[in-house]
Amino acid sequence: MLFHTSLTCQRPCTCKSHSYSTIYTDHKSLRYVFGQKELNMRQRRWMEMLSDYDCDIQYHAGKANVLADALSRKYHEKPKRVCSLKLNLQVDLNDQIRKTQESVIKDDTEKLKGMIKELKQGTDGIWRFHEKRMWIHNLGNLRHRILEEAHKSKYTIHPGSDKMFQDLRKNFWWIGMKKDIAVYVSKCLTCSQVKAEHQKPSGLLQQLEMPVWKWELVTMDFVTKLPKTRKGNDTIWVIVDRLTKSGHFLPMKETFSMEQLAKLYVNEIVSLHGIPLSIVSDRDSRFTSHFWSSFQKSMGTKLNLSTAYYPQTDGQSERTIQTMEDMLRACVINFGGNWDDHLPLIEFSYNNSYHTSINVAPFEALYGRKSRTLVCWAELGEKQLSGPEIVQETTDKIIQVKERLKCHTPKNQSWRDRTGNFIAQRKQIS
Repeated sequence: MLFHTSLTCQRPCTCKSHSYSTIYTDHKSLRYVFGQKELNMRQRRWMEMLSDYDCDIQYHAGKANVLADALSRKYHEKPKRVCSLKLNLQVDLNDQIRKTQESVIKDDTEKLKGMIKELKQGTDGIWRFHEKRMWIHNLGNLRHRILEEAHKSKYTIHPGSDKMFQDLRKNFWWIGMKKDIAVYVSKCLTCSQVKAEHQKPSGLLQQLEMPVWKWELVTMDFVTKLPKTRKGNDTIWVIVDRLTKSGHFLPMKETFSMEQLAKLYVNEIVSLHGIPLSIVSDRDSRFTSHFWSSFQKSMGTKLNLSTAYYPQTDGQSERTIQTMEDMLRACVINFGGNWDDHLPLIEFSYNNSYHTSINVAPFEALYGRKSRTLVCWAELGEKQLSGPEIVQETTDKIIQVKERLKCHTPKNQSWRDRTGNFIAQRKQIS
């Protein structure tokens, strides 16, 4: 069919009365069509058509027949799939806030007389509450856009109302802000699908010793039986610092050997934070193995294993795992794909969100400040610190965190003990 079409188009130049022509093809069997003794009906029609032309058929390998392939074949290159972050970048957020404030102040000056006394315009033209927090008016649905970016982006991943309020209150302000955040989170469909219910625990709580420095006392646990990803991962190793509450979520395979676990532990934890003094964990077979015990003993780390059937000993890891699983389910529902692709940003979001027990984000307790996000993109300025000043600032931050933990611990223990006594009395009555 291809021969017939091409020869018909070039008939004035290729017929016998004009010139001799050579046909190159990657069909090797066509070289012998002129000398073939027995022909079928289709081959006879070809021979009848070719008899009008003075031509010769030569074999040309398909790989070398580039010109013909480029003209005759439709080559479809497989699209390169790029796993992009579907982030609603609001690089012009300050400009939007400034324009909204200007239009509101220009039109509704009478209504804002009482509020104007609390606001002050900065050098960038933005009105701020007490010179720190940007005043956000609801004109143009600006508040909803900020709430959506602070709740649904991959940098935050559906935090609770308290965490979201603490993260936003440092940069933004409007009347009824906490109530609006609580209503927004309560109406989030993804949160209602993934967030687990909390039940009051029973029994008296035995507190662990208070940490002295960052990443000296840690807890760890495994999340197993997850759907297997393209990389073969089906387990997450959760490791949390008991002082700063910062954590690492390490994807792995459940079939990892103890040598592989030890190598992963050294590469991801020891290389970044040093060797911890003690590790609190449950009685997983990997943590009770002779290899793990001797490995930690050689490094000078003490292993504290929980009592069987009492996960409260390792309650910090259990609570962190619950938060991580909620964020993981939210990512899979909203963004799709493999769960281990979202795990780095989930770890970032967890460490950069406000933590109730220390009253700051884990990043702020660990490094002295939070990391920047698309909504909370505050300029740090040129803060010059050197030598002893850096050490003193870090020490002061750790002292503050320890004092907050000391204040939070008795309240938590009193609430749990009171709840446990109440449940025990109910059981005795029944």
